[in-house]
Amino acid sequence: MNEVSHRRIKTNGIWVHIAEQGRGPLVLLLHGFPEIWYSWRHQISFLANHGYHVVAPDLRGYGDSDSPLSPSSYTFMHYVGDIIGLLDHLGEQQAFVVGHDVGAAIAWHLSLFRPERVKASINLGVAYFDRNPNVKLGESLIRTFGDGFYISQFQEPGRAERTFARYDYLTVIKKFLLITQTDHNLIAPPGMEIIDYLETPSRLPPWITEEELQVYADKFQESGFTGALNYYRALDLNWELTAPWQGSKIRVPVKFMVGENDIGFDINGIRQYIEGNVFRNLIPDLEVVMLDGHHYLQQEKHHQVSEEILSFLAKFPPE
Repeated sequence: MNEVSHRRIKTNGIWVHIAEQGRGPLVLLLHGFPEIWYSWRHQISFLANHGYHVVAPDLRGYGDSDSPLSPSSYTFMHYVGDIIGLLDHLGEQQAFVVGHDVGAAIAWHLSLFRPERVKASINLGVAYFDRNPNVKLGESLIRTFGDGFYISQFQEPGRAERTFARYDYLTVIKKFLLITQTDHNLIAPPGMEIIDYLETPSRLPPWITEEELQVYADKFQESGFTGALNYYRALDLNWELTAPWQGSKIRVPVKFMVGENDIGFDINGIRQYIEGNVFRNLIPDLEVVMLDGHHYLQQEKHHQVSEEILSFLAKFPPE
């Protein structure tokens, strides 16, 4: 089996870095915040060794991919356009698409906009919600959770970047990737910035090493955080642009995985939504799996997640 290889390709007007390994049916792995392709390091080799061509891009704004300056260049239209261009470059009509966090939101919308390009999808940590026709998402989050909510604080260009700069890059990465508290729901007290509120663990959990965390820190030191944060700054623009899909269903087969201890699982009725009928009505062909873990499942529970992905892919043998 070949090692993971790296290249940059031109898609949708930007250069996107991809890591890839293996031959066979195409599996795309889309990372979340604040991550890069490396968050899928366990799954890349595992799936390649089981007969798949695995491709993990750095999303626009991350890692070695281009970072357009304007937040308006980070809508779902842009991300989905990047993925369609990637599929075309690889000469593939369809792919299995696996997304986590921000990557899951992109995978949902890829399935919504271009279902004929998605053979099946596996999404981790972030569920699909129908568009609320009455209020923009960013405005709704601020109204519901206040200024202390992390997404609220990410809205103003430069605000999060300035507060993150009070810490070294490794500390910022640790504060997000190693979150285990379930009592504050990523909401800082009044007058405090979220990055100051998040704890820096004194000991690392067994599923990640200092050297692995440093890979993220080094890459964000090169790229900065603005590109990654611009996804959140386009939430209200996304609301405007996705109006034509109001009420549409996800028509591809989906497995959804979430950690029982994910900090976002018990916020604002999310658990009840995932376990209820509305979620399943929006995605008629849906399988839900709950794992004993937190938010960054593909790293914390990489053996289980890899096996869950493989078992789902096996339901769709090559034609």
